[in-house]
Parts: sequence; C-alpha cells; structure tokens
Amino acid sequence: MKGLKQTLLALSISAVPWVASAEIQMLDDTAMGNITGQAGVTIELETRVNIDRFIYTDEGSLEINDIFVGGTSRSDLFPELGVNLMGSTAQESDLLDNIKIEIDLLADGDAIINILPQTFGAVDMRISTGATRLVGTTDSTTVFDNFQADILLGGANIEIDAATDVLNLRADIAIDDLDFDAPFVAFGIRDLRLTGDTYDPVRNKNIPDLFAKVDLDVYKRDNSLGNGSLAIDLNEFRADVTIGAMLVGGTSIGSMFVDDLAVTNTAMLVYGH
Repeated sequence: MKGLKQTLLALSISAVPWVASAEIQMLDDTAMGNITGQAGVTIELETRVNIDRFIYTDEGSLEINDIFVGGTSRSDLFPELGVNLMGSTAQESDLLDNIKIEIDLLADGDAIINILPQTFGAVDMRISTGATRLVGTTDSTTVFDNFQADILLGGANIEIDAATDVLNLRADIAIDDLDFDAPFVAFGIRDLRLTGDTYDPVRNKNIPDLFAKVDLDVYKRDNSLGNGSLAIDLNEFRADVTIGAMLVGGTSIGSMFVDDLAVTNTAMLVYGH
C-alpha cells in the first residue's frame, strides 16, 4: 500500500507542469451540465446500400429482390433547368452523399432532426429493385419488376414532440424519372415525373417550386377495437404528376398528366389481425 501511495504521488507531481502549461481548469457539475448537448450533433453521410433479398413472411411470403439505394450517377436531373441541381461542383456518383444530418435535443424534451445538403444544391437518390414476388407453398407470381426512381431531396425535417408523442415529418421531394412493370397485369409505367403543383417546365422554371411538399404525422392511436395502432396522418401533399408512357402488354397506350394533385386530411391506422 505504501508503494502504491508513492507511485500515485509521483504521477501527480509529474503532471503538475503539464496541467499548468495547458491552463486546464476543472469544471464543477453545474458547468458540465451547461455544456452537455448544448451544440447538438451533426453527421455528414455518404453511403450505398445493396440488399440481395428482403422477405416478409405471414402464411405466404413477399420477396423483394436486388434492392439498391444510392446516388443516381447523373448530373442532368430535370435537364430543362440547364443546371446541375446537386451543385456546380458535384460529381456523378452511385453514392448517396452530400447529406448533412443535424440532431438537437431541446430543453422541453423534443427532438429535432434536420436533413440537408452539405453544400448548396439538393441530394440525389436512386432507389431500384428487381422482382417483387408473392410466394406461397404451391403458387407464386411477380407483382412488380424493374422498379427504378431517380429522386431529388431538397430537405427534410423530423420533429418528435415529447408532450404529444407525435413524430412530424416534412420533406421537399421531386422525382425526375420513375419506371416499373407490373407483370401480373401486363402493365408498366415509363418516365413518371413528380414535381410541385406550381412548377411548369416551360412557364415556371422556379427551382423552389420544383419540389412537392410532404407533411405527415406518425403516432400511436387506438383502433376501432380499442387496441393501440400505428397511426399515419398525411396532413398535406401537393404535386403535379406526368407519366411519359403507360404500357399494356409492352405497348404504349399513351401518356398522362395530373395537374394540381392535392391529398389532405388523410388518416391511416396500421395493426395486426
């Protein structure tokens, strides 16, 4: 024990010059409490996700194959604008990048998460899948195939309210190109575009108007049986939708334009049975 005390004393004495030169001041508990979490956390993200197969099983199964989430490898989204919407210095890449996530925990217990581009511009994202199949013990069918969507994210905000237990999501999104096939009904979509309801590729090329606004709440609510359920309320969604070609049996039957689509005051409950 005597040797241990001498060793601790020697370590303390040797540390004195270093502490003095660094001018370190010990903080009491109150000062530490004022510092903890004060500035929040920022995460810069760069990723690419590949999943060979996702399977959800009840009695039968739903299989989604060849899932990809990453960058679009494009710099020409919404080419009528004549600019690289990811920023003038952004490079074509299959990485989901240029993302900054800011997390703040407020004094009242609320959590705020902002998802933003790291640099001026928007975040480009490609989501694609292979065959989506329903599989049973005796039969199976391909419901969707060749799904691909090139998406722009202007920004998103998530707020979790500790007083009401409600998660609110608001996001600005635009889709430059979405394609898919539905083989079980011989139907397909090509060149679907989704923009804000005031955007016009000829008359109104205002970039802020490019994005459709999404506002939804997620929380717990009792269903008609009095059991707790996942509640999703779509407060507002406004957009224009253009479909370049609708295919039946592999042949185009024409195009379609939906002007000023508005979905509001829509409530949904999800629960098991």
